[in-house]
Amino acid sequence: MTLAPDAAELVEQLGRNPAPHEQPIEQARAMLDAGDVLAGPKEPVAQVDDRSVPGPEGPIPIRVYRPSPRSRLGIAMFFHGGGFSIGGLASHDRLCRALANRSGCVVVAVDYRLSPEHPFPAGIEDSFAATEWVSANAATIGGDRHRLAVGGDSGGGTFGAAVALMARERGGPPIRFQYLLNPGGLDYDYSRPSCLDNGEGCFLTVDAIRWVEEQYFAGGAERSDPRAALNLAPDLSGLPPAIVLTAEHDPARDQGAEYVRRLRAAGVPVRHTDYPGMIHGWVNFKGAIADGERGLDELAAAIRAALAD
Repeated sequence: MTLAPDAAELVEQLGRNPAPHEQPIEQARAMLDAGDVLAGPKEPVAQVDDRSVPGPEGPIPIRVYRPSPRSRLGIAMFFHGGGFSIGGLASHDRLCRALANRSGCVVVAVDYRLSPEHPFPAGIEDSFAATEWVSANAATIGGDRHRLAVGGDSGGGTFGAAVALMARERGGPPIRFQYLLNPGGLDYDYSRPSCLDNGEGCFLTVDAIRWVEEQYFAGGAERSDPRAALNLAPDLSGLPPAIVLTAEHDPARDQGAEYVRRLRAAGVPVRHTDYPGMIHGWVNFKGAIADGERGLDELAAAIRAALAD
């Protein structure tokens, strides 16, 4: 199937500007923050609270979105995309608001440290530390520590999977569900069909993915570390159930499909939907791509069901 018309139009529009890896990183970060408008209207939520929590190398900023004044809501930790190098609280603010409203859960966005200034494993350790704090202090944000999900989009989806694995290995915190939206960075195999077929002209390119890899591993860490490449983890049994959404024209599509295959082989319940005609990040672009709304609704409904009383 070819690109959906609205996705093709957005690809053409975005292609008029330099890609993130083609410009200074601070400029790329500002561009992604400004691109938040493509996520549609800025929905009101009952409460938004910026705070910081203890991290391995200092305070970690988080933003807490509460869709209701009620207490003991489910909690969805949200780790933003941006190739581990760009993105933050501003870039995904509209998406987090919409996710909180549609899931009925407290959404906690984590502003983890970025590479290359802070290469692997800084960002993932920040994400785990924030999840630990939220679990231990859930009542202070109106949440229920026993109804906790982890996930995010692109590299943030991969962080969600990694936090779930780390929680299993480290004896907690208890995580009920993982949600991965067009995950990227589950491995670094560029020979898969999705990379060969969609490596150029579909928004995210293979060149951009290689740039992300260089930034992320600037400290010289091994790419085979399971926290960095979930598809290389020797054992995925005992992980929480998952939803994985992928896009037909995403170079990272087959990474997500492989993670789904390995979860199922390990006996982990998983729901997988591959969106035809879509590109990487299509849900982030729901203000411009109609299927972005459908993807967000599917994701939010899965979180709501998984974290129900």
